[in-house]
Amino acid sequence: MTLEANKTEIKTLNIDELKQALTDMGEKPFRAKQIFKWLHLPVSSFEEMSDQSKALRQRLEDKFTLTVPHIERKQVSKLDGTIKYLWRMQGGDCVESVLMRYEHGNTICVSTQVGCRMGCKFCASGLFGLKRNLSAGEILDQVLFAQKDSGLKISNIVLMGTGEPLDNYDNVLKFLHLVSSSDGICIGQRHISLSTSGLADKIEKLAQEKLQITLSISLHAPDNESREKIMPVTRSFPVERLIKACRYYFDTTGRRISYEYAMSRNISDRPWQAKQLAKLLHGRPCHVNLIPLNPVKESDVQPSTKEAVRKFQQILTQNGITATVRRRLGPDIDAACGQLRRRTIEEGESK
Repeated sequence: MTLEANKTEIKTLNIDELKQALTDMGEKPFRAKQIFKWLHLPVSSFEEMSDQSKALRQRLEDKFTLTVPHIERKQVSKLDGTIKYLWRMQGGDCVESVLMRYEHGNTICVSTQVGCRMGCKFCASGLFGLKRNLSAGEILDQVLFAQKDSGLKISNIVLMGTGEPLDNYDNVLKFLHLVSSSDGICIGQRHISLSTSGLADKIEKLAQEKLQITLSISLHAPDNESREKIMPVTRSFPVERLIKACRYYFDTTGRRISYEYAMSRNISDRPWQAKQLAKLLHGRPCHVNLIPLNPVKESDVQPSTKEAVRKFQQILTQNGITATVRRRLGPDIDAACGQLRRRTIEEGESK
């Protein structure tokens, strides 16, 4: 991605690309690993790269853009320590990420786009539509600078923030390779989960990459009629087409798929839907994550009752499907996707 005329965003380059760029500049290629490590610390300017000559630092400044997101807002939950960041990127756009603390390590949920065009009714992310894709470097920045600001080592990544990751396929794929690079912060792909609303063709394309990530499908309803009410993407990729793509993904990669299922009252939480979901997923290793819905004030989609969630889970379990209920984190800090960005935009418009 180019943020300034004739300048390349340096953090989007992998080691081999950085070596080639340095060679083209007449510099020694071995410096690529040194610079790569600085970028992933991360540094906020080329001047901080103290083991590089002043002349090289100036040449890097002249040739490349170094992205440094600014913390526009930061909220810390008093209940569980969850941190929500609203980053202002160099172009002025704002995106969110959430740092969550678990017993098994710290997980960050990152955004992949500024806005979203999927239009899911229960999500605040797409209320203003899609503005642009984030670069691989801008996605990576959310991990690097959250780790730097919080002082917490991040061990797990979830691509489940604002945006549809597979709608930004090339940049997301590049990010996955950058963040798992042994020359950087080296977060193993088995510790990374990618969530999609169900772009079946891209799921099949992703299968060919043979990555070790966990694929999460935002299913949210087992039938087309119910799903289309809350997820317009169903019109392009009906449930049957989506499940076919998921089976292809599992057969190609051998990786178990996780299904995200937001419990929405009288839309997706009825007992017959639990039975249909169990039938739909029968015969393939999978996990269903039932999600107590975060209400969005612009939407008439309401959360299911605790009893409905419990009964739904029970039916799935009785039919041989592993199902858990996600614990809500950060309910006191605009924890749902897009809420903090939305509030910031609305406040700006009201001034």
